[in-house]
Amino acid sequence: MTRSPNRLLAVVFGAVYLVVGLLGFITTSASNTGFFETSGGLLLGIFEVNVFHNVAHLVIGAALLLAGLSGVSAARTVNSVVGATYLVLGIVGLFITGTDANILALNGADHILHFASAVLLLGVGLGADKGVSHAAVA
Repeated sequence: MTRSPNRLLAVVFGAVYLVVGLLGFITTSASNTGFFETSGGLLLGIFEVNVFHNVAHLVIGAALLLAGLSGVSAARTVNSVVGATYLVLGIVGLFITGTDANILALNGADHILHFASAVLLLGVGLGADKGVSHAAVA
């Protein structure tokens, strides 16, 4: 696994997003934030989250972790799909913040993190492990 940038990134990002999702539930419980509230509690003091946002982090984290543990092909695919999704979310988020359409309770810090995640996941997903046999990378 450590010889594949896609597998390594998927496992690391997957674990981080799972932890973020779990920590988000502590934040939303403490601030009594609802499922689709357009403004949420502040995770780590800067990232706005609601319950739906936390669930999304858990689903994305689980998908990344499972793909990273499964193999190169799965990791490349999931890294690319999640990266593309974060790119779209980053762009859309710029327009919906402060509106009733902001069902993920996004704020500026979230946008920066989503764009950074998109760049890393898409860059590795589309650029790494291209010439490597999927069976050869452990």
